[in-house]
Parts: sequence; structure tokens; C-alpha cells
Amino acid sequence: MLRLLYDHMDEVTALVLFGIGFTTLLLNKNLIKKIIGFSMMDSGVYLFLASYGYIETRVAPIYENGITDPSHYVNPLPAGLVLTGIVVGVSVTAIMLGLTVRLYQRYHTLDIDEIAELVRKEGK
Repeated sequence: MLRLLYDHMDEVTALVLFGIGFTTLLLNKNLIKKIIGFSMMDSGVYLFLASYGYIETRVAPIYENGITDPSHYVNPLPAGLVLTGIVVGVSVTAIMLGLTVRLYQRYHTLDIDEIAELVRKEGK
């Protein structure tokens, strides 16, 4: 069992990172902590994709020495997806942080329950 975990350490780490982020996102009321949890979930997904895209016996898809056999190279698609995901994740995190700053300026709290209560009071 230990050997199996060691052989798949990247995947286990990705799942643990995703789990910690998901738990943080669900259980904390502080908006900044929720954003950190979301970012941890993103990182877990990127690590998981990158670990499946890597094959130890293969090399990067750059033709050299006249070898054109595709089985000699790693598939570049997972790396491209991870890079695209990182760009999107950073953009979403920046927007969430910007909205959190605006919420704090308006309501002087980062507690999501307090903000919801203040919004309900404003609506009446």
C-alpha cells in the first residue's frame, strides 16, 4: 500500500491539495480565506493534469536527431491546458480579490454572513 502511494505521490498530493482547498472554501466565512481555498483547488487540478501529462521515458516534443516517431515524445496538450488554466485562475483570483476589496469598503467586514445580513437590511 505504501509503495502504491509513493508511486503516485503527485496524484495523492494533488488530491490532498484539492481537498484542503475545497474544505477551506466550504467551511470558512472569511472571503479572503475562501479565495485562498479556491486558489488551492486550482493548484491541485493543475498538479493533477501536469502529473498525467508527464511520462518518464519520453522527452519534450522537439524533433532532434531525426526521430519523428510520436511514441518517443510527451503529449504537449496537458501542458498547454495547465498553462491556460493558470492564466484563467490568476484572472479569476484577481477579480475575486477586487470584488472583496469593494465589499470591505462598503460593509467594513469580510464575513460572508454579516455581508448577507447587511444586504438584507439594505433591501428592506
